[in-house]
Amino acid sequence: MKDKDTFETVIGQSAAKKKASFFLNGHKATGVMPHLMWIAGKGQGKTTLAREVAKKMMASGESDRFGKHKKYYEVNCSTIKNVKQLVNQILLPKREEEYTILFDEASEFPKDVTMALLTILNPNKDNRTSFSYDEYTLDFDFSRQSFMFATTEAQQVFHALMDRTERIDLADYSYSQLARIIALHCEGKSFADGVLEEMATVVRGNARGAAKMATKVGTFLASKRKNTFTKKHWEEFKAALSIMPLGLNEIEIQILRHLTEKKDCSLTFLAAKTGLTKSCVQKDFEMYLQKMSLMEITTAGRGITALGQETLAKVEKLTS
Repeated sequence: MKDKDTFETVIGQSAAKKKASFFLNGHKATGVMPHLMWIAGKGQGKTTLAREVAKKMMASGESDRFGKHKKYYEVNCSTIKNVKQLVNQILLPKREEEYTILFDEASEFPKDVTMALLTILNPNKDNRTSFSYDEYTLDFDFSRQSFMFATTEAQQVFHALMDRTERIDLADYSYSQLARIIALHCEGKSFADGVLEEMATVVRGNARGAAKMATKVGTFLASKRKNTFTKKHWEEFKAALSIMPLGLNEIEIQILRHLTEKKDCSLTFLAAKTGLTKSCVQKDFEMYLQKMSLMEITTAGRGITALGQETLAKVEKLTS
């Protein structure tokens, strides 16, 4: 018999889906969902999976006294500046509701908000807590209210808040999975042999990037009044959008070029050459180059790898 808690519309992420299904089965039996912490890089599907879990909770849960299922809310944590805002704008207006809230980018919580959440999420056998602020006392029943969090910066989430949650880490996507995501978002469209597979290599391993690619393909095909994306279309598409091997952007290509100019480059050298801050070079560009094994960082400095040189040669050929 097919497991009803599988996530048929979510491609990949087998381990995360199994773990989420385990907690959903527990929710069906007890009415209580543990506080979940979704962890992955940007665009890897944290919000998508959280929404699917919330949707299944609403589908399987009993209606509240108003005859409605749990509501679902998403909150960007960078918009929460203090406990007063958390209480007055988010928790207090919903105190009579049954709901699931996803707090996205949980590493952005101010310290006082984190401390308040530690009280609210305090584990106990009754699955109930209370939180007092000003003249209000808010009661939480975890069979009625569920909390989820998502972050790309797990190391910046306060350890005690992390301990209050069940952590679900998402995996990297394979090229075949990314190709399926593109196809899924291009419903009714067909692709020439090999095109989807090549497209998957330039979306930077990113599910959101695959979905965005599909949107652009849909726009392109609409302009052509076609339903099949051919190899010729792909070449035209790449030229129009300046799509480079592995989805490299112009600054990453600049960095690879600079790495060929000088052996054992320093971060200061690359920042000066690109006109960017050292932090920007590290976080926004070097990470992807390292992930794709195009550059390496040793105690001596930064250098381009053999694969990096090979990839740069392909780029130069395309741009010459």
